[in-house]
Amino acid sequence: MPKIIIAPDSFKETLSAPQVAAMIAAALRTELPQAQLVQLPLADGGEGTLTTLLEACGGRLEQAQVRGPLGQPVLAHWGVLGDGQTAVIEIATACGLALLAPHERNPLLTSSEGVGDLIRAALDQGIRRFILALGGSATNDGGSGMLRALGAQLLGLDGQPLPPGGAALARLAQIDLSGLDARLLECEFELACDVDNPLTGPRGASAVFGPQKGASPAQVVQLDEALHQFAHVIRRQLGKDVEALPGGGAAGGIGAAALAFLFNCRLRRGIDIVLEAVQLTQALQGAALVITGEGCLDAQTLAGKAPFGVAQLAQQAGVPVLAIVGALQASPRELEAAGILAAFDCIPALASRDEVLLQAEANLTRTAQQVARLLRLGMWLKD
Repeated sequence: MPKIIIAPDSFKETLSAPQVAAMIAAALRTELPQAQLVQLPLADGGEGTLTTLLEACGGRLEQAQVRGPLGQPVLAHWGVLGDGQTAVIEIATACGLALLAPHERNPLLTSSEGVGDLIRAALDQGIRRFILALGGSATNDGGSGMLRALGAQLLGLDGQPLPPGGAALARLAQIDLSGLDARLLECEFELACDVDNPLTGPRGASAVFGPQKGASPAQVVQLDEALHQFAHVIRRQLGKDVEALPGGGAAGGIGAAALAFLFNCRLRRGIDIVLEAVQLTQALQGAALVITGEGCLDAQTLAGKAPFGVAQLAQQAGVPVLAIVGALQASPRELEAAGILAAFDCIPALASRDEVLLQAEANLTRTAQQVARLLRLGMWLKD
């Protein structure tokens, strides 16, 4: 009776990680009824991290009304883990792309204030340890909105507060920290991050993630220059250089702001935090195979996202890894170097993006069935 671990991330904008795991398990159960199937849906700091950690560690779900990415009231969720002392804040629930229609996405104006609102809500409940899941934001404001919600003031040359949004940072002259919430000094922050992009430059927040948040090529340049000014002021006032920090560009620069201003703060790969919580290392004992996956397996995946983290641990345990993905944009050599034996993509034919998203469930089911039959064939040949 082979033991198969099913440990996928979500297929963004279509299927959650638990849905993906359940669909793969259903296909395997049909073809390999004797197999022991262990479902461990994952997240890597992006969407689904809150749910995954709460399911793995127990705890309770909380909610608070916060300011959304364009200042609109949003009912955002956060969680307290089973220890009763650790808050998990998934920033996308407060300032995520999913909160805006495509025509509303404008990183010149969108703000991360809602993240600061959630932190304050947790502080009010006595929480002093935080996991911030940095993924899926609609913002490119360097985390300035978060700082504003926590009591800081971002001032222009005229000494007046700047308006929200990434574009305004080009006029930043001073950050007044006199009103910053004093309780932050008592806190510990762990940043769950799935990218290593710096704040500015060709791999920075604006250049890499700005277009998906609605930025035109000209606006990408404008936003990058604004974040450069933000970093310059931080360097001048605090003596901290956040511009080139790996992960500083996460969530439109929230990573850089957190590392600069949240005192006891460290950045970790989100997948490492999640894999510890779901105890993948222990689950791998006696396993014959791991199946992982996500919506698009590409160079970013191989830089540290969920399938890569799974493959690393599986390699250490001597367990082979297959991936079932929405789209495959990595070569066989890249897959092998990452510890993934083979990957199977779900998109069967050319189609528009909207059509592909609508057909995600059917495409995943069909591909999982084919992989299951291939595994059954392999067992038959072995016998």
